Parts: sequence; C-alpha cells; structure tokens
Amino acid sequence: MLDRLVKIYHLGVKELHSLRRDAILLLLVVWAFTAAVYMSATGTGETLTDAPIAIVDEDDSPLSRRIADAFYGPDFKPPEHIDFHEIDPAMDSGEYTFVVVVPVGFQADVRAGRSPTLQVNVDATRSSQAGIGAGYIHAIATAEISEYLAGVRGADAPLVDLALRVKFNPNLTQGWFVAVMEIIDNVTLLTIVLTGAAVIREREHGTLEHLLVMPLSPFDIMAAKVWANGLVIVSIATLSLLLIVRGLLEVPLPGSVPAFVFSCLLYLFSASSIGILLATTARSMPQFALLVVLVVFPMNMLSGSATPQEAMPEALRAIMQFVPSTHFVTTAQAILYRGAGLDVVWPNLLAVTALGAVFFLAALALFRRSVAASS
Repeated sequence: MLDRLVKIYHLGVKELHSLRRDAILLLLVVWAFTAAVYMSATGTGETLTDAPIAIVDEDDSPLSRRIADAFYGPDFKPPEHIDFHEIDPAMDSGEYTFVVVVPVGFQADVRAGRSPTLQVNVDATRSSQAGIGAGYIHAIATAEISEYLAGVRGADAPLVDLALRVKFNPNLTQGWFVAVMEIIDNVTLLTIVLTGAAVIREREHGTLEHLLVMPLSPFDIMAAKVWANGLVIVSIATLSLLLIVRGLLEVPLPGSVPAFVFSCLLYLFSASSIGILLATTARSMPQFALLVVLVVFPMNMLSGSATPQEAMPEALRAIMQFVPSTHFVTTAQAILYRGAGLDVVWPNLLAVTALGAVFFLAALALFRRSVAASS
C-alpha cells in the first residue's frame, strides 16, 4: 500500500509539472478565480447603479424641484436639467437612460386632485436597468407627491405594519452573492477541464502508453490526476475567497473557511471523476470541449447557484439530486453565507462523497476499458 501511495504521489507531481508548462490552462485558472470573480461581482447585476438621468422641469415648482432632488446615488447619477427639445438628441446618443418630464401646471393639478401625467422616457436598449429604473422612478415620485400633499411621508397608517428584517445580506448587495457563486461555479468548471485535459494530453502526446508499460494500474493514474488537479483548484479557490472576495470586494463571510475547504476537497473528488469520465468518452480535445459545454453548464445553472432549487419543476429537482454540484452548492452557501457547521451540512457532504464514489468507479471502469482497447 505504501509503495502504491508513493507511485501516486510521484505521478501527481508529474501532473503538476505538466500543468506548469501549459501556459494557456494556467492563465485560464488564474483568470477564472481573480478577474472573472471581480468583474462578475461588480460589472453586472440586477440592481440599479449610477443610472444617468435628466429632468425636463417645465413646471418649475417646489414639487417638481422636490421630485428632481429625490434622485441621488447610488441608484442614480445626479440628475441634469435639460430642455424639452434636447430629449431626442440626448436619448439617441445614449447620454441618458431616463428622462423625466414634469409638465406645466403639474403642482397645481396635483393639489387640485386632477392626477396629472409625469412622463418618463426610457432607453430600453439598456435592458438591465430599464425595467428596474422605471419602477424606482415611479416609487420615488409617488412618495414625494404623497409627502408633499400630506406634509409627512406615510401619513396614512397601513392596515398591516410590515417589519422587514434581511438576514445574511442586509444591504441586498447582489455582488456579495455573485462573487461567491462565481467561485463555486468555477470550481466545477475548472476541475473538470483540468482533469479531462490531462487525460486527453496523455493520449495525444503518447505518454499514456509509456505509463502503461510501467508497474502502474489505471487506478494509480486516475488517483494521481485527481489529487494533483484538485490541489491546484482548492488552493487557488481558497486564495480567491480570501484575497478577492473577502479582501478586494470586502464581502463579509460569517462562515468557516476551513469548513468550506473541506467540503471543496470532497467535491473535487466527484468533479475530477466526471472530468476523467468525459475525457475517456471523448476521442479528442474538441470533442471533450463540446461535452464540457453540454454537461458542465447545465450542472452550474441547475445546481441552485443561479436559481433556487425550490423554483424548479419537481421532476428536475429530483434528477439534480443525483448531481454532486447540487449538494456542493447547498453546502457552500450554508457554510459561507449562514455560518453553518459540519454538523448541519453533513448529509450533503455524505451525498457528495457517495456520488463521487459512483462517478469514480464509472470513470475507472471506462478508463480501464479504454486502456485495454489501446494496448
């Protein structure tokens, strides 16, 4: 047993040296856990941030000025006052996403109860902000008008007093969620790509035959690829979590990082096995890339990282229980977001381990058959 472990260790070191010489794969790994995580958290989102807005104030009344002053950051940029004839040129040039037009006599009509129209022009080519921003503008204008008429905001007591308490992300900052989910999704993608590419590389370079004439079994070869590539992924994922997410993005993580690393190690066993299974099925790198697209992206999309499992059809939820990424996402979210311990997430870790064993045995059987056919 000790002799076999030494062989697996030396084979894994050889894998690390091979990966070190593959500049493209190394660049992909570093990019995925640094710049890609940062840009996903800060560059896109479903929240309104610094939306350019202009005001056409034809009423020039205290109420119209009150509404104009209600648009401020971080949702909107400071509103600019323009004339009516400037609307179309400004919208055509993409200078503003929203232009609010306050008509003449707006304040007088509001005080007389005539329900005047407040025109909002929206640049719908900026689709991520258009719908949300229109709702924000409606809510802001309604609140300002109500406060102006009543003298106090929310003067009418509601029938039900709603006390809203937001846990785990009190500011509802989407970047906090996206950053961690990007790391989790990239763990799945890069683990499968690295281990699969290692198998394809051995076959294309002819070094697999050299390994087979040595006193090595297919199990030894697979185990070496699993631990070597898994070590690379878990190391850089942990650094990304500490330096990019917690450090650069300043995302508070109440959970235990060591517990996350432990769950990640268990999951890497499953993901690596899937990568070897796909690489053994494929006959070339292009075929392997197509299989990755067909397998990995549905795994990430349906695992619960983008959409909660409860929002999926019942049949699909049942199928995804047999995919290890589902249990890993649940575990990672519970540990990092809610501070859960291993005593809470152990059923998911057990499922990840069991599924990993199934995928490893399936990959090993297929790998042995492939080796026997090529020898």
